[in-house]
Amino acid sequence: MVFRLFFTCTIFLTAMFFIATDVRSENEERLLLFVGAASKPPAEEAVKLFEKKTGVRVEVIFGGSGYVLSQMILAKKGDIYFPGSSDYMEKAKREGYVYPETERIVVYLVPAINVQKGNPKHIKGLEDLVRPGMKVAIANPEGVCVGAYAVEIIEKNFTKKQKKDFKKNIVNYTESCAKTLTVVSLKQVDAVIGWSVFQHWNPETVETIPLKSNEVVRVGYIPIAVSTFTQKKVLAEQFVDFIISEEVRSIYKKYQYFSSEQEAFAWIGQKPVGGEYAVPAEWTMK
Repeated sequence: MVFRLFFTCTIFLTAMFFIATDVRSENEERLLLFVGAASKPPAEEAVKLFEKKTGVRVEVIFGGSGYVLSQMILAKKGDIYFPGSSDYMEKAKREGYVYPETERIVVYLVPAINVQKGNPKHIKGLEDLVRPGMKVAIANPEGVCVGAYAVEIIEKNFTKKQKKDFKKNIVNYTESCAKTLTVVSLKQVDAVIGWSVFQHWNPETVETIPLKSNEVVRVGYIPIAVSTFTQKKVLAEQFVDFIISEEVRSIYKKYQYFSSEQEAFAWIGQKPVGGEYAVPAEWTMK
């Protein structure tokens, strides 16, 4: 109920955003992006650089990849879909909301455990997250890609009892990657199952504990594609080309995103890349 209320409020705020932006000049050259928060810090830098280079105004809606896809579909607007994993891009392609031929891979991601700086609870691995009294969080797997990765890892590695104990320790299902990081930064939880890059978003408050290679099911990647709702396909394609340029890849590199499959494999071992995961119903009936 809480998540559905959150989603309803988010849709309302998005609708208000469109009302506000539609009163601007029709002749103003601008793009509207729906972006998964898995790439929030580097994407914000890249958008500012694109605006500076081109003079094009770029509006960005950040959030859980599934949530922003739903917003784009409901609004029937948007030039770019830029989710945090392949899972929601596959859905967008399958249902005709992006042009498949415009899809490009920007960078790669590996799931990991993120803890408070200094690791005060001495968390060494996945099994520590089921200890009594631990406070953990995962992103809501109903609409946030890293939450689906977390569930996939839990389902693969935990026994029935461990899964029950882990669920007892969950104090928050966050609504985006950014909020997943925030609950650790603010010391509201002891650990989250997030992305390895979270440490580099906020190194003063967060550090990463790598998962074991055999615990990780797959390597993720951040894709980008032109929305079929766009009326500025050429300009949108120009933005996609800019995002995969070496100039922008260097921004992602600064935050320790993996530029290639090989870089990700060097960190965690060779794994399947991308794909989709169907989250079990028990995780979406909260």
